[in-house]
Amino acid sequence: MAAPENRTEKYARVSTLEVLLKELNGNLAGANETYLKDSEERFSKIFLMGPHRSGSTLFMQWLANTGLAAYPTNMLSRFFGAPLVGAKIQQLLTDPRYNFRNEILDFSSDINFSSDNGKTKGALAPNEFWYFWRRFLPFDELDYLPAEELRERANLAGFRDELNALANIFEKPFAMKAMIMNQNIPELAEQFDKALFIWIRRDPIFNIQSALEARKRQYGDINTWYSFKIKEYPELKSLDPLESVARQIAAINRSVEQGIAELPDNQKLVVQYEDFCQRPEHYYNEITRRLAEQGGVDTVPDYSGEAVFSNTNRWRLEEYSQGDAERVYQKSVDQKQ
Repeated sequence: MAAPENRTEKYARVSTLEVLLKELNGNLAGANETYLKDSEERFSKIFLMGPHRSGSTLFMQWLANTGLAAYPTNMLSRFFGAPLVGAKIQQLLTDPRYNFRNEILDFSSDINFSSDNGKTKGALAPNEFWYFWRRFLPFDELDYLPAEELRERANLAGFRDELNALANIFEKPFAMKAMIMNQNIPELAEQFDKALFIWIRRDPIFNIQSALEARKRQYGDINTWYSFKIKEYPELKSLDPLESVARQIAAINRSVEQGIAELPDNQKLVVQYEDFCQRPEHYYNEITRRLAEQGGVDTVPDYSGEAVFSNTNRWRLEEYSQGDAERVYQKSVDQKQ
Protein backbone atom coordinates (compact mmCIF):
# COMPACT_ATOMS: atom_id res chain seq x y z
CA MET A 1 0.00 0.00 0.00
CA ALA A 2 1.42 3.36 -0.97
CA ALA A 3 2.38 5.24 2.17
CA PRO A 4 5.14 7.29 3.78
CA GLU A 5 8.04 5.29 5.16
CA ASN A 6 8.15 6.91 8.63
CA ARG A 7 6.42 3.89 10.12
CA THR A 8 6.64 2.87 13.75
CA GLU A 9 9.17 0.11 14.40
CA LYS A 10 6.48 -2.58 14.57
CA TYR A 11 5.23 -1.77 11.05
CA ALA A 12 8.58 -0.99 9.35
CA ARG A 13 9.47 -2.97 6.26
CA VAL A 14 12.30 -5.52 6.48
CA SER A 15 14.85 -4.45 3.87
CA THR A 16 16.61 -7.81 3.67
CA LEU A 17 13.29 -9.52 2.99
CA GLU A 18 12.46 -6.98 0.28
CA VAL A 19 15.79 -7.69 -1.46
CA LEU A 20 15.34 -11.46 -1.25
CA LEU A 21 11.81 -11.35 -2.61
CA LYS A 22 12.79 -9.09 -5.49
CA GLU A 23 15.61 -11.47 -6.46
CA LEU A 24 13.48 -14.60 -6.10
CA ASN A 25 10.54 -13.26 -8.07
CA GLY A 26 12.80 -11.99 -10.83
CA ASN A 27 14.38 -15.41 -11.24
CA LEU A 28 10.98 -17.14 -11.31
CA ALA A 29 9.42 -14.84 -13.90
CA GLY A 30 10.21 -17.13 -16.81
CA ALA A 31 8.65 -20.15 -15.13
CA ASN A 32 5.59 -18.07 -14.34
CA GLU A 33 5.10 -17.39 -18.04
CA THR A 34 4.75 -21.10 -18.79
CA TYR A 35 1.65 -21.34 -16.61
CA LEU A 36 -0.05 -18.46 -18.45
CA LYS A 37 -1.05 -20.83 -21.23
CA ASP A 38 -4.24 -21.63 -19.28
CA SER A 39 -5.67 -18.14 -18.88
CA GLU A 40 -9.21 -18.72 -20.10
CA GLU A 41 -11.83 -17.11 -17.86
CA ARG A 42 -13.51 -20.14 -16.26
CA PHE A 43 -14.11 -18.95 -12.70
CA SER A 44 -15.46 -15.72 -11.23
CA LYS A 45 -13.26 -13.11 -9.61
CA ILE A 46 -14.50 -11.52 -6.38
CA PHE A 47 -13.20 -7.99 -5.78
CA LEU A 48 -13.63 -6.34 -2.38
CA MET A 49 -14.05 -2.59 -2.68
CA GLY A 50 -14.62 0.27 -0.24
CA PRO A 51 -12.77 2.30 2.39
CA HIS A 52 -9.94 0.98 4.50
CA ARG A 53 -10.94 -0.04 8.04
CA SER A 54 -14.45 -0.97 6.90
CA GLY A 55 -14.36 -4.62 7.94
CA SER A 56 -12.83 -5.93 4.71
CA THR A 57 -10.17 -8.05 6.45
CA LEU A 58 -12.75 -9.79 8.62
CA PHE A 59 -14.91 -10.33 5.54
CA MET A 60 -11.94 -11.75 3.61
CA GLN A 61 -11.03 -14.10 6.48
CA TRP A 62 -14.64 -15.25 6.68
CA LEU A 63 -14.87 -15.83 2.92
CA ALA A 64 -11.60 -17.76 2.93
CA ASN A 65 -12.91 -19.97 5.72
CA THR A 66 -16.03 -20.91 3.75
CA GLY A 67 -13.97 -22.76 1.14
CA LEU A 68 -15.94 -21.11 -1.65
CA ALA A 69 -13.05 -19.23 -3.21
CA ALA A 70 -9.29 -19.25 -3.49
CA TYR A 71 -7.52 -16.11 -2.32
CA PRO A 72 -4.03 -14.60 -1.96
CA THR A 73 -2.41 -16.13 1.12
CA ASN A 74 0.55 -14.86 3.09
CA MET A 75 2.54 -17.64 1.42
CA LEU A 76 1.38 -16.69 -2.07
CA SER A 77 2.18 -13.03 -1.41
CA ARG A 78 5.87 -13.93 -1.27
CA PHE A 79 5.55 -14.79 -4.97
CA PHE A 80 3.94 -11.51 -6.04
CA GLY A 81 6.03 -11.46 -9.22
CA ALA A 82 5.46 -15.13 -10.05
CA PRO A 83 2.16 -16.05 -8.39
CA LEU A 84 1.40 -18.96 -10.71
CA VAL A 85 4.61 -20.66 -9.60
CA GLY A 86 3.76 -19.66 -6.04
CA ALA A 87 0.31 -21.25 -6.36
CA LYS A 88 1.87 -24.54 -7.47
CA ILE A 89 4.35 -24.43 -4.59
CA GLN A 90 1.55 -23.67 -2.15
CA GLN A 91 -0.41 -26.64 -3.42
CA LEU A 92 2.64 -28.87 -3.12
CA LEU A 93 3.25 -27.86 0.49
CA THR A 94 -0.29 -27.47 1.85
CA ASP A 95 -2.83 -29.34 -0.28
CA PRO A 96 -3.85 -32.64 1.39
CA ARG A 97 -3.82 -34.31 -2.03
CA TYR A 98 -0.05 -34.00 -2.10
CA ASN A 99 0.66 -34.87 1.53
CA PHE A 100 2.98 -37.88 1.22
CA ARG A 101 3.06 -39.78 4.54
CA ASN A 102 2.67 -36.58 6.55
CA GLU A 103 6.16 -35.36 5.59
CA ILE A 104 5.14 -31.70 5.69
CA LEU A 105 2.54 -30.57 8.22
CA ASP A 106 4.14 -27.33 9.37
CA PHE A 107 1.91 -24.83 7.56
CA SER A 108 -1.09 -23.62 9.49
CA SER A 109 -4.35 -24.03 7.64
CA ASP A 110 -6.42 -22.40 10.38
CA ILE A 111 -7.70 -18.91 9.65
CA ASN A 112 -8.71 -16.95 12.71
CA PHE A 113 -10.52 -13.63 12.71
CA SER A 114 -7.80 -11.37 14.10
CA SER A 115 -5.64 -8.90 12.19
CA ASP A 116 -3.46 -5.84 12.74
CA ASN A 117 -3.96 -2.95 10.31
CA GLY A 118 -5.08 -5.48 7.71
CA LYS A 119 -2.19 -7.88 8.34
CA THR A 120 -2.94 -11.49 9.23
CA LYS A 121 -0.84 -14.33 10.64
CA GLY A 122 -0.43 -17.82 9.23
CA ALA A 123 0.87 -19.18 5.93
CA LEU A 124 -2.62 -19.68 4.54
CA ALA A 125 -4.27 -16.59 6.03
CA PRO A 126 -5.47 -13.95 3.54
CA ASN A 127 -2.99 -11.34 2.35
CA GLU A 128 -3.74 -7.93 0.82
CA PHE A 129 -1.47 -8.70 -2.17
CA TRP A 130 -0.77 -5.06 -3.07
CA TYR A 131 2.70 -5.83 -4.48
CA PHE A 132 1.00 -8.05 -7.05
CA TRP A 133 -1.40 -5.29 -8.08
CA ARG A 134 1.39 -2.74 -8.46
CA ARG A 135 3.16 -4.87 -11.06
CA PHE A 136 0.38 -3.99 -13.49
CA LEU A 137 -0.66 -0.49 -12.42
CA PRO A 138 1.49 2.55 -13.29
CA PHE A 139 0.31 4.56 -10.29
CA ASP A 140 2.84 7.09 -9.07
CA GLU A 141 2.00 10.07 -6.87
CA LEU A 142 -1.65 9.01 -6.74
CA ASP A 143 -3.29 5.59 -6.69
CA TYR A 144 -5.58 6.66 -9.51
CA LEU A 145 -5.43 7.53 -13.19
CA PRO A 146 -8.11 8.93 -15.52
CA ALA A 147 -9.83 6.11 -17.40
CA GLU A 148 -8.21 6.52 -20.80
CA GLU A 149 -4.74 7.04 -19.35
CA LEU A 150 -5.10 3.91 -17.23
CA ARG A 151 -6.24 1.85 -20.22
CA GLU A 152 -3.28 3.12 -22.23
CA ARG A 153 -0.53 2.81 -19.63
CA ALA A 154 -1.55 -0.08 -17.36
CA ASN A 155 -1.07 -3.74 -18.21
CA LEU A 156 -4.71 -4.62 -17.57
CA ALA A 157 -4.67 -7.52 -20.03
CA GLY A 158 -1.67 -9.02 -18.23
CA PHE A 159 -3.42 -8.64 -14.91
CA ARG A 160 -6.55 -10.31 -16.31
CA ASP A 161 -4.65 -13.27 -17.77
CA GLU A 162 -2.60 -13.89 -14.63
CA LEU A 163 -5.65 -13.71 -12.38
CA ASN A 164 -7.60 -16.06 -14.65
CA ALA A 165 -4.68 -18.49 -14.60
CA LEU A 166 -4.50 -18.30 -10.79
CA ALA A 167 -8.17 -19.18 -10.46
CA ASN A 168 -7.72 -22.04 -12.92
CA ILE A 169 -4.85 -23.50 -10.90
CA PHE A 170 -6.98 -23.51 -7.75
CA GLU A 171 -10.11 -24.52 -9.73
CA LYS A 172 -12.24 -22.03 -7.80
CA PRO A 173 -13.37 -18.43 -7.96
CA PHE A 174 -10.59 -16.13 -6.79
CA ALA A 175 -11.33 -13.47 -4.16
CA MET A 176 -9.13 -10.54 -3.21
CA LYS A 177 -9.12 -7.02 -1.86
CA ALA A 178 -9.18 -4.52 -4.72
CA MET A 179 -9.33 -1.16 -2.90
CA ILE A 180 -6.34 0.06 -4.89
CA MET A 181 -8.84 0.50 -7.78
CA ASN A 182 -11.71 2.03 -5.80
CA GLN A 183 -11.67 4.94 -8.22
CA ASN A 184 -11.12 2.90 -11.39
CA ILE A 185 -13.82 0.24 -11.06
CA PRO A 186 -15.19 0.50 -14.64
CA GLU A 187 -11.71 -0.09 -16.10
CA LEU A 188 -11.27 -3.17 -13.90
CA ALA A 189 -14.77 -4.49 -14.59
CA GLU A 190 -14.35 -4.41 -18.37
CA GLN A 191 -11.55 -6.97 -18.13
CA PHE A 192 -13.85 -9.75 -16.91
CA ASP A 193 -17.17 -11.29 -17.89
CA LYS A 194 -17.37 -13.16 -14.59
CA ALA A 195 -16.66 -10.74 -11.77
CA LEU A 196 -18.41 -9.78 -8.54
CA PHE A 197 -17.69 -6.41 -6.97
CA ILE A 198 -18.48 -6.38 -3.25
CA TRP A 199 -18.70 -2.96 -1.63
CA ILE A 200 -17.89 -3.27 2.08
CA ARG A 201 -19.59 -0.35 3.77
CA ARG A 202 -19.42 0.55 7.47
CA ASP A 203 -21.12 3.13 9.64
CA PRO A 204 -18.95 6.09 8.56
CA ILE A 205 -18.50 7.44 12.09
CA PHE A 206 -16.83 4.25 13.29
CA ASN A 207 -15.04 3.86 9.97
CA ILE A 208 -13.48 7.28 10.61
CA GLN A 209 -12.49 6.34 14.15
CA SER A 210 -10.85 3.11 12.98
CA ALA A 211 -8.94 4.93 10.22
CA LEU A 212 -7.60 7.48 12.72
CA GLU A 213 -6.56 4.68 15.06
CA ALA A 214 -4.78 2.96 12.17
CA ARG A 215 -2.82 6.15 11.50
CA LYS A 216 -1.72 6.20 15.13
CA ARG A 217 -0.63 2.55 15.10
CA GLN A 218 1.19 2.78 11.78
CA TYR A 219 2.95 6.12 12.21
CA GLY A 220 2.70 7.04 15.89
CA ASP A 221 0.33 9.96 15.30
CA ILE A 222 -2.96 10.76 13.57
CA ASN A 223 -1.58 13.41 11.22
CA THR A 224 0.10 11.14 8.65
CA TRP A 225 -1.97 9.97 5.68
CA TYR A 226 -2.82 6.27 5.77
CA SER A 227 -3.98 4.03 2.92
CA PHE A 228 -4.10 4.66 -0.81
CA LYS A 229 -3.62 8.16 -2.18
CA ILE A 230 -6.97 8.81 -3.83
CA LYS A 231 -7.41 11.53 -6.43
CA GLU A 232 -8.53 13.97 -3.69
CA TYR A 233 -5.31 13.38 -1.73
CA PRO A 234 -3.62 16.71 -2.62
CA GLU A 235 -6.50 18.72 -1.14
CA LEU A 236 -7.04 16.45 1.88
CA LYS A 237 -3.52 15.58 3.07
CA SER A 238 -2.90 18.74 5.12
CA LEU A 239 -6.33 19.17 6.69
CA ASP A 240 -7.13 18.59 10.33
CA PRO A 241 -6.93 14.78 10.77
CA LEU A 242 -10.63 14.36 11.49
CA GLU A 243 -11.69 16.35 8.43
CA SER A 244 -9.03 14.69 6.28
CA VAL A 245 -10.21 11.17 7.16
CA ALA A 246 -13.91 12.05 7.02
CA ARG A 247 -13.55 13.43 3.52
CA GLN A 248 -11.32 10.50 2.53
CA ILE A 249 -13.99 7.97 3.60
CA ALA A 250 -16.77 9.99 1.94
CA ALA A 251 -14.83 10.28 -1.33
CA ILE A 252 -14.10 6.56 -1.47
CA ASN A 253 -17.71 5.58 -0.79
CA ARG A 254 -18.88 8.03 -3.45
CA SER A 255 -16.40 6.63 -6.01
CA VAL A 256 -17.39 3.02 -5.34
CA GLU A 257 -21.09 3.84 -5.53
CA GLN A 258 -20.57 5.52 -8.89
CA GLY A 259 -18.20 2.82 -10.10
CA ILE A 260 -20.61 -0.08 -9.60
CA ALA A 261 -23.76 1.82 -10.61
CA GLU A 262 -23.79 0.59 -14.22
CA LEU A 263 -22.83 -3.02 -13.46
CA PRO A 264 -25.52 -5.72 -13.82
CA ASP A 265 -27.06 -6.93 -10.57
CA ASN A 266 -25.21 -10.25 -10.63
CA GLN A 267 -21.87 -8.41 -10.68
CA LYS A 268 -22.31 -6.27 -7.57
CA LEU A 269 -23.25 -6.64 -3.93
CA VAL A 270 -23.36 -4.07 -1.14
CA VAL A 271 -22.37 -5.49 2.23
CA GLN A 272 -23.14 -3.39 5.29
CA TYR A 273 -20.54 -4.38 7.88
CA GLU A 274 -22.93 -4.17 10.83
CA ASP A 275 -25.54 -6.32 9.10
CA PHE A 276 -22.90 -8.80 7.93
CA CYS A 277 -21.84 -9.30 11.56
CA GLN A 278 -25.43 -10.20 12.42
CA ARG A 279 -26.11 -12.61 9.55
CA PRO A 280 -23.05 -13.74 7.56
CA GLU A 281 -24.87 -16.73 6.08
CA HIS A 282 -27.27 -14.37 4.30
CA TYR A 283 -24.32 -12.78 2.47
CA TYR A 284 -22.86 -16.17 1.64
CA ASN A 285 -26.11 -17.04 -0.10
CA GLU A 286 -26.15 -13.69 -1.92
CA ILE A 287 -22.60 -14.25 -3.16
CA THR A 288 -23.13 -17.84 -4.29
CA ARG A 289 -26.34 -16.94 -6.11
CA ARG A 290 -24.54 -14.29 -8.13
CA LEU A 291 -21.59 -16.54 -8.93
CA ALA A 292 -23.97 -19.26 -10.12
CA GLU A 293 -25.79 -16.78 -12.36
CA GLN A 294 -22.45 -15.82 -13.91
CA GLY A 295 -21.50 -19.45 -14.48
CA GLY A 296 -18.33 -18.73 -12.53
CA VAL A 297 -18.38 -21.49 -9.92
CA ASP A 298 -18.38 -25.28 -10.27
CA THR A 299 -19.45 -26.34 -6.79
CA VAL A 300 -20.86 -24.41 -3.84
CA PRO A 301 -19.96 -25.79 -0.41
CA ASP A 302 -22.71 -25.91 2.19
CA TYR A 303 -22.39 -23.02 4.60
CA SER A 304 -20.52 -24.07 7.73
CA GLY A 305 -19.15 -20.71 8.84
CA GLU A 306 -19.83 -18.41 11.77
CA ALA A 307 -23.44 -17.70 12.70
CA VAL A 308 -22.63 -14.20 13.97
CA PHE A 309 -19.71 -11.84 14.63
CA SER A 310 -19.45 -9.14 17.28
CA ASN A 311 -18.74 -5.77 15.69
CA THR A 312 -16.33 -3.23 17.12
CA ASN A 313 -18.46 -0.09 16.82
CA ARG A 314 -17.73 1.61 20.15
CA TRP A 315 -16.34 5.13 20.47
CA ARG A 316 -12.79 5.13 21.85
CA LEU A 317 -11.00 8.21 20.52
CA GLU A 318 -9.79 10.77 23.01
CA GLU A 319 -8.84 13.42 20.45
CA TYR A 320 -12.39 13.91 19.11
CA SER A 321 -15.91 13.15 20.24
CA GLN A 322 -18.40 11.01 18.33
CA GLY A 323 -20.42 14.17 17.75
CA ASP A 324 -17.40 15.83 16.12
CA ALA A 325 -17.08 12.91 13.71
CA GLU A 326 -20.79 12.95 12.85
CA ARG A 327 -20.73 16.68 12.17
CA VAL A 328 -17.60 16.63 10.00
CA TYR A 329 -18.69 13.59 8.00
CA GLN A 330 -22.10 15.07 7.25
CA LYS A 331 -20.37 18.25 6.10
CA SER A 332 -18.14 16.15 3.81
CA VAL A 333 -21.20 14.50 2.25
CA ASP A 334 -23.15 17.75 1.88
CA GLN A 335 -20.26 19.50 0.13
CA LYS A 336 -20.46 17.04 -2.79
CA GLN A 337 -24.24 16.94 -3.17
